[in-house]
Amino acid sequence: MKRVAIYSDGSSLGNPGPGGWGTILRYGGHEKELSGGEPMTTNNRMELRAVIEGLKALKEPCEVMVYSDSSYVVRAINEWLEGWVARGFKKVKNPELWQAYLEAARPHKVRAVWVKGHAGHPENERCDALAKAEAEKFKQEQENG
Repeated sequence: MKRVAIYSDGSSLGNPGPGGWGTILRYGGHEKELSGGEPMTTNNRMELRAVIEGLKALKEPCEVMVYSDSSYVVRAINEWLEGWVARGFKKVKNPELWQAYLEAARPHKVRAVWVKGHAGHPENERCDALAKAEAEKFKQEQENG
């Protein structure tokens, strides 16, 4: 089984507000960047969307290490998700995104690692730039009406 690293970050200009996500997939010497966004969203939704889109881009089952500066995403993946599923996602924010995460993660073995944001971690900084650029696109569209 291939070992893949997914670096991810999300951003929202206002919470809620225009948002973006950025992801880097790395396998061996290969790297792929993905990004996207939404006109009205939250930071946590974009953090999670970055991971989902990274997982969806994988073409075969992999061992995946997700690197994120979102303790919400990392702790949910590593600790909380099993309990949320058992409770039918009662009182959980963003249940549809967590269900999309479960679907995207199903063929893979996923673990998540927290990295300190805005601390010079090269991949995190790049994902942050991708996410902010996407959020800015939506902000500009809103301002230009």
